[in-house]
Amino acid sequence: MDISLPHDLAPGRKAELITAERERALELQRLGVWPHLWRVVGQHSTVSVFDVPTNEELHAVLSSLPLWEFMTVEVTPLAQHPSDLAAQK
Repeated sequence: MDISLPHDLAPGRKAELITAERERALELQRLGVWPHLWRVVGQHSTVSVFDVPTNEELHAVLSSLPLWEFMTVEVTPLAQHPSDLAAQK
């Protein structure tokens, strides 16, 4: 996910959006929907893993993010690899 905020965004509005985004991200992590979240070094980008049952739910989660309108998102569906330790149970 890449975030590109407008240069003319009012500082107060920017602060509100960033605070709301952080709160929503923490909420989704606590719910188990967003189990992994990484910063891309040197960029205002993240790489994340979401755990949702459908594409529709993923879209709903992503579009619920306060910074959604300023994001460019690339989605790559993942499946567990048969050689993963977790798959051996």
